[in-house]
Amino acid sequence: MTASSSSRSGRPNVLLVLTDQERYDCSAPDGPPVETPTIDRLSSEGMRFERAFTPISICTSARASLLTGRFPHNHGMLNNSHEADAIQANLPTEVPTFSEELVEAGYDLTYTGKWHVGNDQTPETFGFEYLGGSDKHHDDIDEAFREYRADLSAPVEETVLEDEIYTSTGTFVAATTPVDVEATRASFLADRTIDAIEAHAESDTDAPFFHRADFYGPHHPYVVPEPYASMYDPDEIEPWDSYAETFDGKPAVHEEFVDYRGVREFDWDTWAEATAKYWGFVTMIDDQLERVLDALEEAGLAAETAVVHAADHGDFVGNHRQFNKGPLMYDDTYRIPLQVRWPGVVEAGSVCEQPVHLHDLAPTFLEMADVAIPEGFDARSLVPLLDGSDEGGDADDTRPDSVFAQYHGDEFGLYTQRMVRTAEYKFVYNGPDRNELYDLEADPAELQNLIDHPGYDDARRELQDRLVEWMEETDDPNRKWVPGTFD
Repeated sequence: MTASSSSRSGRPNVLLVLTDQERYDCSAPDGPPVETPTIDRLSSEGMRFERAFTPISICTSARASLLTGRFPHNHGMLNNSHEADAIQANLPTEVPTFSEELVEAGYDLTYTGKWHVGNDQTPETFGFEYLGGSDKHHDDIDEAFREYRADLSAPVEETVLEDEIYTSTGTFVAATTPVDVEATRASFLADRTIDAIEAHAESDTDAPFFHRADFYGPHHPYVVPEPYASMYDPDEIEPWDSYAETFDGKPAVHEEFVDYRGVREFDWDTWAEATAKYWGFVTMIDDQLERVLDALEEAGLAAETAVVHAADHGDFVGNHRQFNKGPLMYDDTYRIPLQVRWPGVVEAGSVCEQPVHLHDLAPTFLEMADVAIPEGFDARSLVPLLDGSDEGGDADDTRPDSVFAQYHGDEFGLYTQRMVRTAEYKFVYNGPDRNELYDLEADPAELQNLIDHPGYDDARRELQDRLVEWMEETDDPNRKWVPGTFD
């Protein structure tokens, strides 16, 4: 197999692997006992970001931010595009995207898996060649996947599941499926990604490639086959520290959301069973990623390909007694995994403590490709952190030591939130309810809301000022306050 000659151009190939609703702690060194050897391999051979955060914990909005390098209030996709109350059904095509800039710069772009950025758009709208996996949100089995399973003589229609868990509102949470691993969508997407890698390797052009593989998991329902379904014993899973949540002093919507999601009656045994399936889902995807990285090696492309693994956002899985995500800006859903392996550039086994956003990847990909970053990006390239030229912050000390996030609501209705987080504290502005302040060093589980604690007045005011400044800098249309009016 002949490898692409893109390395001669000095511009790397890029393989972006994005998971859907993967928690940060699943692959963290001090996290729970989840087997993620392939993600760990990327960390040991590249850089692991300790403080990476999504700009918003909802699929459409986060994915649009990744594509555009903008916070949601600047690209307009404020909630999920497929919902009846979607504020905007499609990403405006006049908004610049990193993918279209890469196409203009001569990159060959391909895409497999989940899209969910616009109802009437596909990855091809923004410069990718779409190789399958479904360009619709949560459709049962798309035609390409049906054909794939038929070729395996696997059941094409719905199979009989075991160990099913449902919420009281009828949402499907988890189950064991009898199909073989090879017949899962995760395996299908890995196969399509391997096909893309092999096609790029055999290409007779000098064009570097950018391939994006979007896995559908570990988003619920956590439906996994053996051996993953029984890989983790629920009886050995200890309750999360935040499972001690009492909702005392919290915004009212926090406890209301337990009922909205239908998990009021879930005891720890139920959450442990769901967690076991979720962890199994993470490990199954990790094993598929191993196949992809092995294919990259076999194609002779590993040395000239930057591999990036991230997630659009996290998942509660019982933390704070919650399910899925929502108007709660805890680290469980806002902190994300991020690993970058870039041979010859990134020091193996390095760890970045600098706070970064998911959508910082947009300008990062452009700088990797030596492409100018369009005006309007609310993000900054990670390349100076990756190549070691910015070990302690920018020379002019402009790289912030905090991250920001927002939320606008999803299928339950609109709910305005803004968040600023430093290493020590988190401040959350809740438009319809009381605000939140957490001392992350003393209370990493974010159980005690200190918003009214007089001992934290200085911290609260300082974070409020940061948030106001950020809202002004990014032209947040909800900036209707002046310093002091959060009080």
